[in-house]
Amino acid sequence: MGDFINSAPLFVVILLLVVGFALLVKGADFFVEGSSSVAKKLAVPSIIIGLTIVAMGTSLPETAVSVTASLVDNNTLAISNVVGSNIFNLMFVIGVCSILSTIYVQRETVTRDIPFSIICALLLLGLGMIAVGDASGMTLGRFDGILFLILFAGYIGLMIKSAMKARAEGKEVEANDEFDAEELKVMSYPKSIIYIVGGAIAIAIGGDLTVDTASRIAIDLGMSQTLVGLTIVSIGTSLPELVTSVVAARKNEVDMAVGNAVGSNIFNILMVLGIASAINPVSLIRENVIDIIILVAFSVVVWIFAATKKKISRKEGIAMVAMYLVYAVYIILR
Repeated sequence: MGDFINSAPLFVVILLLVVGFALLVKGADFFVEGSSSVAKKLAVPSIIIGLTIVAMGTSLPETAVSVTASLVDNNTLAISNVVGSNIFNLMFVIGVCSILSTIYVQRETVTRDIPFSIICALLLLGLGMIAVGDASGMTLGRFDGILFLILFAGYIGLMIKSAMKARAEGKEVEANDEFDAEELKVMSYPKSIIYIVGGAIAIAIGGDLTVDTASRIAIDLGMSQTLVGLTIVSIGTSLPELVTSVVAARKNEVDMAVGNAVGSNIFNILMVLGIASAINPVSLIRENVIDIIILVAFSVVVWIFAATKKKISRKEGIAMVAMYLVYAVYIILR
């Protein structure tokens, strides 16, 4: 497929990029539905489904693209995809939702999740620059990837423990994702397996298509892999979060929007980059460092907005979207 993409006309490559995005989005949907159905039939508590299978499923497009990029030694695309997706989720997705409807923020999001997401971004920056075990520097190595995966396992464990404690105390607990786990379909085992396998295949093919076509477009248009990752690929892989959040906002059900985006950002750094760098060390370039610093700054802005009266207003949402658009113009001009 790589040889065909490299020799095909540009309009065909763009068409294949759209096909790749479609496979990623629908593949993630199928994988989540199949996995969740099996978990529910096995009587796994719905909150655990929401915090694990469903939450991870929505970030499968980012995982597929970044891991595929790491496997083919296109690591610049891997890290720019994650950072770009995180900035898009944080500023554009939440911003659009708050424009449509005021977002009320849960206390745990302000006191636990947003600070931890900032720590994750700072860890990404610090470990990448320190480059433990790599004399060349500016590299996220296998040691760093394993450390990220351990931190992610600890975070998921903490979330599950907190959720189960709240449930035992009779409190209402919502999954840390856009999806309501109780509304997920319960299918037969054969159909669930078909959904899981079919979704995994679609994700794998979609990830491969996205990386190959994005690389070709970058070459033809004289764009850097970093720019492609921060714009085309990051927005494309964030489509599930964007579409779902906008639909929820239109139904005035966006209480968890901030927590959802922040949780997705934590997953992208710890799990997605953890897997990618554990497979093949990921090199950081100067532009990556600048973008991670911008991600930290935007996270602090959202933290301040969320902590103010525990909500994000329409005016703050407009400001967030405006800041994202300024950032988008900056990276294009850069």
